[in-house]
Amino acid sequence: MQEATATHPEGNTLFPIVLSIVAAAATGVLWAYANPIQLVPGVIQWRIFAFLPPLVGILLGWKSGFICGYLGTVVWSLLAGTFIPAHSLIVDGIMVGLTGLLPGLIFDPARTKFDRNTLIKIAAVCLIVGLVMVVAVSASLAYLGIFPFWWAVMYLGLSDIVPMIIGTPLLVVPALKILKSAHPAGFTRF
Repeated sequence: MQEATATHPEGNTLFPIVLSIVAAAATGVLWAYANPIQLVPGVIQWRIFAFLPPLVGILLGWKSGFICGYLGTVVWSLLAGTFIPAHSLIVDGIMVGLTGLLPGLIFDPARTKFDRNTLIKIAAVCLIVGLVMVVAVSASLAYLGIFPFWWAVMYLGLSDIVPMIIGTPLLVVPALKILKSAHPAGFTRF
């Protein structure tokens, strides 16, 4: 397995901010329109792109990961017709934002070698933060009377955690290489 690292050059700080907003919009659109399986039609679908917030967090920084997850959730809920102000803006947005924030805090490409052990740790972090997110979002859905708690835990776990623990470690090294080639002068993580 190849190892990849990045450095922290005194580069452009606008680059990761713009990329995180673009990634948030793409996340929301992909979640709304590119989810092949409706687990609970109108409520929960298998979000095969749930890996995007943690991936963005690792590559572009913890703030970028939070922006991707939070705004992606808001965009998705508006496009999918599932926007509930108290749930979408507070609980769902913040908790999905944390799935991008925490991996971004823990794994910095400038100080991390992405070998097999690190990729396993990334999957473990995605599992833990995913479980916290699923429990909080399920509690919110149950409190609002939208969906029973344990059913929400099961379906959201399948929907979000599985793609995060598989997709994030699988794509972090190729995405880092693409990012380096797209911006060879470097950038500061945000």
